Amino acid sequence: MDSVKIGNVTASRFLLGSNPFSGFSHQGNDRDTAMVSHYTTARIKEALYQAEKLGITGIVARADFHVLRLLREYWDEGGRLQWFAQTCPELGPTELSVARAIKWGAKGCHVHGGVMDYLVHQGKADEAKLAVDMIRKAGLKAGIAGHNVRVFEWMKKNLEVDYCMCCYYNPTPREDDPEHVHGAQEKYVEAHRQAMVEMIQTIPNPVIHYKVLAAGRNDPDAALAFAANHMRPSDMLCVGVMTKDDPNQLKADVELFEKHWKEKK
Repeated sequence: MDSVKIGNVTASRFLLGSNPFSGFSHQGNDRDTAMVSHYTTARIKEALYQAEKLGITGIVARADFHVLRLLREYWDEGGRLQWFAQTCPELGPTELSVARAIKWGAKGCHVHGGVMDYLVHQGKADEAKLAVDMIRKAGLKAGIAGHNVRVFEWMKKNLEVDYCMCCYYNPTPREDDPEHVHGAQEKYVEAHRQAMVEMIQTIPNPVIHYKVLAAGRNDPDAALAFAANHMRPSDMLCVGVMTKDDPNQLKADVELFEKHWKEKK
């Protein structure tokens, strides 16, 4: 599998997403519950080891207590995936999530996309600079995420980062509340995807493309072909899986993406 560099950190072009491990299905409360029930610690670790066998070297995961405990157990057993941490607004100020990411061994850390959507809309985006400075001073790679192109318009003018997490869709408004609301009605609009991939071409940093499958709504073959065709050599892809649906789902996604990436090259 191809590798990409974020500064001096090397990671596979395909990264494992972890929303399903934490019950963030973006498909409704019943699906959230099904993910939590399925993904015991043992099953999550099975997915992590499967990712390793497929050549994946990184995971994007929340800096919450569930993930911290899981990764510590996995690493203590010899697991090798590198962690790119996402801050968690429900667990207090962004800096607390950053401190957990630093203490528990993350290679990089980015400010939560909902938080960035909220801060930019509220005219408080400069608050993100404190978190980015904290991440960098600790020697980690620093980034921001966003569901809205306005986040990255602001970033290009105001903030130096090492990488960006760019969401293909803006499924729920975060202008007044940065947190994800389980069970909220979500919309996946093609115009949002087009606007984001156009924005990505103008971003000077490596970009991690995420929600490329529209949380399971898009056909995997078509969605991964679209992502491959809009990724630059410096970019990466983040995809989560639900192994209860198909134990080989991750393998299938990796093979589809690698096929389309090679066709593009």
